[in-house]
Amino acid sequence: MSVGDQRVLRDAFAEVSHFRTELYACLTTWGDALFELCDAVLCTDGPVRSLVELALAPEHRRGHGSLYAGLNDGHIDVGRLRRALAGVPLPRAADGRLVLAVDVSPWLRPDAGTCPDRSFCHTYGRGEAKHQMMPGWPYSIVAALETGRTSWTAILDAIRLEPGADVAAVTTVQIREVVQRLVSAGHWQEGDLEILVVLDAGYDAPRIAHLLADLPVQILGRLRSDRVMRRPTPPRVYAPKGGRPPKHGGEFVFGDPATWGDEQAVTVTDTRLYGTATARAWDRLHPRLTRRAAWIDHDGPLPIIEGTVIRLAVERLPSGGVNKPVWLWWSGTDATAADVDRCWQSFLRRFDLEHTFRMLKQTLGWARPRLRSSTAADRWTWLVIAAHTQLRLARPLSGDLRRPWEKPAPPNKLTPARVRRGFRNLRARTGSPASAPKPSRPGSGRPPGSKNHRPAQRYEVGRVLATGQAFSRPTHHKVGTKPRRTA
Repeated sequence: MSVGDQRVLRDAFAEVSHFRTELYACLTTWGDALFELCDAVLCTDGPVRSLVELALAPEHRRGHGSLYAGLNDGHIDVGRLRRALAGVPLPRAADGRLVLAVDVSPWLRPDAGTCPDRSFCHTYGRGEAKHQMMPGWPYSIVAALETGRTSWTAILDAIRLEPGADVAAVTTVQIREVVQRLVSAGHWQEGDLEILVVLDAGYDAPRIAHLLADLPVQILGRLRSDRVMRRPTPPRVYAPKGGRPPKHGGEFVFGDPATWGDEQAVTVTDTRLYGTATARAWDRLHPRLTRRAAWIDHDGPLPIIEGTVIRLAVERLPSGGVNKPVWLWWSGTDATAADVDRCWQSFLRRFDLEHTFRMLKQTLGWARPRLRSSTAADRWTWLVIAAHTQLRLARPLSGDLRRPWEKPAPPNKLTPARVRRGFRNLRARTGSPASAPKPSRPGSGRPPGSKNHRPAQRYEVGRVLATGQAFSRPTHHKVGTKPRRTA
C-alpha cells in the first residue's frame, strides 16, 4: 500500500470517528439508547424488518423498552446534526461544482388512523402499477450528487411536509438553509462555480429560481410536455393607434415544433444506456405569470423569469418503456454546448436519489417501524440518515464481503449494501461513546386480563381547502352519527 493510500484510509477513519462523536453529542435525551439503535441499524445482518429485531442485535445492549423510549421521548439537536452533515466531505461533479438534488419520498401509513399529521402522498407502482394517493408522512430530502456511475449520494437535510404545505415555499427555505450551511462549512467560496440544484417535474422551477436569486445557485428542473413558454419582449415599435406595449414575446409551445424556431445550441452524444442522446436548447424563454395561486400576493408587477429550455431526446430506454422527450428548464442564459451537456447529464444523475430512497427503505428499514407519533418518525428518520452518512464516510475502509454469486468489485465501486456488511468490523475499531447500560428489572406491565380503557385518538388525513383552511367533514358524514333523513 502506497503512502497516499495510507493517508486516504487514515483521513477516512478520522472522519468516521469524528462524525460518530458529533452524532452522540447531538443526542441530548436518551442519547445512549438512540446511538446504539443507530449502530444496530448499521451492523445487523440483512435488511431491517422491525425495531424488535434491532433490540436483539449485539450492538444494542439495552432492552426494547429503552429503544421505544428513545424514539418516543428522546431529543435530537437537529440543528447541530445538520451542521455536522454539511461539515463532512461531499462529492462534487466533474467540473468541481456541487450538485444538489431535491425530491419528496413518502413514508406510507395508509391504515394508521391513530397517527397525526398524515397527508395524501403520491405513489406509483402499488397494486396494479397505477398512480395513487396514499396517506402517509412525506419527507423532502436534499442530497449532494456524485459524478459517474454510482448509487451514492450525500444526504444533507430532511423535512417532513405538514398537511397542506406549499411544497415550493418549503423547498425554497430548505435549499436556502442548506446552501448557507455549505457556505459556512467552506464547501463554497467566492469565485467558485455556482451550485446546481436539480428538481423533478413536481416543482415550480422558475418560481424557486426567482426566490433564490440572491444565492450562488442555478436551478435545473423538469417541465411538463404540455407547457407553453414565452419569448423575450420584442422591441417597441411605434403604433399610430397607440395601445399598451407588449410585455411578452411569441409563444413557444412544447407540443408544436412550428413555434420552436432556431436553437441556441445542439449537442449529440453517444451513451451506453440510451444510445444517441440529442439535446437542443432555446435561450431566454420565460413562463407567463398570472396573479393567482402562488403569485396572488406578490407585490408589484409580476417578474419575467428568463431561462434556457432544453429538449432531450434519446434513442432508446433501458427499461423498454415509451420513449418520450424530456423538457428541462435551466435558470441560466446564453447557454453553450458544454452547458447543455452538463445540464441534461446532471438531471440524469438525479435518479441516484431514487437508489438512495430504495436503500433507506429496503435495507436500512426507514419505513418499517409502525410508530404512532410523527415526532418519533422524525427522530427515526434522522437516525437512518446518520447511519447512511456513516456508510458513505466508511466507503474507503470497507472490504468487499461479497456473496458467492456476486462479482468482485474494487473498493471505490462498492455499493452501500456491501459497505454495510463490513461496518461491524469497523465499529470495533472506532469504539462507541455510549455508556454501558445499567442493570434494571422490567416492570410488571398491564395485569393479565385487564383491558385498555383509554383508546387512542384517531385523526383524519390532512386536507386543506383552496382558502388555506383545514377541511372538516360535515356532521352528518362523521362516523358514529346518524345520517339525515330526506323525503
